Amino acid sequence: MRESLKAGLNFGMTSGVITTLGLMVGLHSGTRSALAVIGGILTISVADSLSDAMGLHVSKEGEGGQGGREIWLATAATFVTKLVIAATFVVPVLLLDLGPAIVVGVAWGVVLIAGMSWVIARSQGTDPKGVILEHLVVGAVVVVAAHFFGEWIGWYFQDG
Repeated sequence: MRESLKAGLNFGMTSGVITTLGLMVGLHSGTRSALAVIGGILTISVADSLSDAMGLHVSKEGEGGQGGREIWLATAATFVTKLVIAATFVVPVLLLDLGPAIVVGVAWGVVLIAGMSWVIARSQGTDPKGVILEHLVVGAVVVVAAHFFGEWIGWYFQDG
C-alpha cells in the first residue's frame, strides 16, 4: 500500500509541476494574457489530473500483480496531488503582474521539484545533488521548449 501511495504522490507532484509550468510559460509567451494563463492552469488542474490518474490506473492494471485497492490508492493519490499542485500555480498569477507571476511560478516549481527529488534520493540512500539536478534539467527543457513554442504560436497567429 505504501508503494502505491508513493507512486501516486510522486507522479502527481512531478506531472503537476512540469505540465503546469510548460502550460503557463507557453501561454504567457504566446498570448501575454493573464486570463489565458489562469484559464489554462485551472483547466489543466482538473482535466489533466483526471487524465493522468486514469493513465496511471490503466498502467497499474496492465502490470498486474497489484490488488484493486493498491491501484485505486495510486489513482486517487495521483489525482489529488496533481490537482492541488497544479492549482497552486494560479496564486501568483492572481496576485502579481503576469511577467513576475511567471517567474514566481517557475521558482515555486523549482522548489517543489528539488524538494521532492531530495526526499526520493534520501529514501533511496543516494546523494540528492545528482537526482535534483537531473529532475531540474528535465523541467528546464520543458519550460524552455514551451517558451519558444509559445513564442512561435504567438508570432504565427498574430493579427495583422
